[in-house]
Amino acid sequence: MTKERNGEPVGDRRKQQQKRNMKKRMRMGCGSMVGSERCVSCTTFNILAPIYKRVSEGDQSCRESQCRAYWLSRNERIIDRLLGDRSSIICLQEVWLGNDELVDMYEKRLGDAGYVSFKLARTNNRGDGLLTAVHGDYFKILNHQKLLFNDFGDRVAQLLHVESVVPFWHGQKSSVQQQVLIVNTHLLFPHDSSLCIVRLQQVYKILQHIETYQKEHNLDSVPIILCGDWNGSKRGHVYKFLRSQGFVSSYDTAHQYSDVDAHKWVSHRNHRGNICGVDFIWLLNPNKYRKPLRTSWNEAVFGIIKYLLRAASLAEDNAFAFLKVDSPGDYITYSGFCQALHQLGVAGHPHGLSPDDTKDLWIQADTDRNGAVDYEEFQRIWSPKCREPLEEQIAGETGGTQAREGGQLAFGFNVKDAVLFPPEVEQGTWPENYSLSDHAPLTVVFSPVRIPCGQPVC
Repeated sequence: MTKERNGEPVGDRRKQQQKRNMKKRMRMGCGSMVGSERCVSCTTFNILAPIYKRVSEGDQSCRESQCRAYWLSRNERIIDRLLGDRSSIICLQEVWLGNDELVDMYEKRLGDAGYVSFKLARTNNRGDGLLTAVHGDYFKILNHQKLLFNDFGDRVAQLLHVESVVPFWHGQKSSVQQQVLIVNTHLLFPHDSSLCIVRLQQVYKILQHIETYQKEHNLDSVPIILCGDWNGSKRGHVYKFLRSQGFVSSYDTAHQYSDVDAHKWVSHRNHRGNICGVDFIWLLNPNKYRKPLRTSWNEAVFGIIKYLLRAASLAEDNAFAFLKVDSPGDYITYSGFCQALHQLGVAGHPHGLSPDDTKDLWIQADTDRNGAVDYEEFQRIWSPKCREPLEEQIAGETGGTQAREGGQLAFGFNVKDAVLFPPEVEQGTWPENYSLSDHAPLTVVFSPVRIPCGQPVC
């Protein structure tokens, strides 16, 4: 009979050995010296706020927050696990910031273990929020900024600018700037397709803020790590948006999964009972090619429009006819385009596309600037020829350790390892006796790398 210990599923000997091997593997990566390199690790974990955790199937209004013994015990076990993993960076979501006792417990125990913590509540007194903790043995904090989206979901994000305390390359003098930008966030849950735009807007605001911060602080050549609960899988528009900006999913990189491997692993069982992979640690090294942010945004929005048209069973020809609305000719007019977006539910309401957003989309679609989009221009949107970089190219961009002679050096990371817990989720299943959260913690180990960084790609 399967029992439970410390909120972790306990199965047969094989599973126990698998867990021990994973813990051993992570210990080898978290802050150890590999050759002359000092690795760092990062954990992201949505810990399920007690105000949201249901404790009775019969009474949906009964929440864990009403029973101190329950939420206190579970969060103590969560902290035990975090301290056991000893990650250099910890990014938590759904921290019950409305409860001083719980917040004090996290700050004290993490502080006693050498972490510096930053918390940020969601707007409009939602009760939960984010907590990011950085271990003082690995990084010093140069700056910390709060991002308030002030949108439908009252979502927020944290940006930390950190610098390595000890040079990553031991015993070597290096002029390479060893600084990192870290983001922690929790995107809106996609209750229906009308919220797809809101979720894209949240990611756009994060990337725009990072871009502005980099320009203001002359930080073009630093790696960026995005952590959190993205509330969307590898099949979603947020995933594709981030990939178009050069980010790679650290877990998928470590396990050599492609963009289409959406069922290999899961990290969340939602309130509907569905399981999917929504927790990511994204990495962008400074040598990765990045499209202009607004171009990626427009392409992502066109992707949503295409998805909605296909969901309405409209093939290419019918989709063109839908967007034409009542145009007198074989072309789409701007007024017809705006009307079609309203009918699709992506514009015309407070949480949809703004008039400026719609105008930008039109400008990108109307390539010859004649005030109309003909069928050929429409086809460029419907079936764009540009594709994402091949996985081999991505691996090459993130894996090089030798700088080209005479080239500019930048500091970046290789993904050394990545582990989800409990181990069953790595096989695409969710164990019924796992009780720490409705999310699985994800830990990634990074090893430092010198990256040749020329002006064209930085």
